[in-house]
Amino acid sequence: MAIDPRDPGDSYLGFWREYHMCTLTTPRPDGTPHVVAVGVTYDPEGGEKGIARVITNKHSHKVANVLAAGPEGARVAVCQVDKGRWATLEGVATIRTEPEAVADAVERYAARYGRTPTPNPDRVVIEIALTRAMGRA
Repeated sequence: MAIDPRDPGDSYLGFWREYHMCTLTTPRPDGTPHVVAVGVTYDPEGGEKGIARVITNKHSHKVANVLAAGPEGARVAVCQVDKGRWATLEGVATIRTEPEAVADAVERYAARYGRTPTPNPDRVVIEIALTRAMGRA
């Protein structure tokens, strides 16, 4: 079911506020999908159509995949599932390294997942400018 990423409705947004591990799918340089478990935060008010954020190490494969796509960013998807409920956010990912962007993403992660990650000088943010949302929450 298609959902407006800027106005997803209470149950969909509520589902993204619950504690759930997610997957992030990025394209490898050869076009095959790279899928990993991550924590994701969803900000429907950010950007033009909403933003999803993933904090990670700058040396990770997911970061390398996003960077390999070039300055326009990589088409990616994040997804979470809980029994019959599911939600997917799609968009264009870029890497943010600015300290204020990283700190904001860490705060959002801590609010959703109930713990502040250990400081990491190599931490970056995969920021996803949303283009589509779908699911059944």
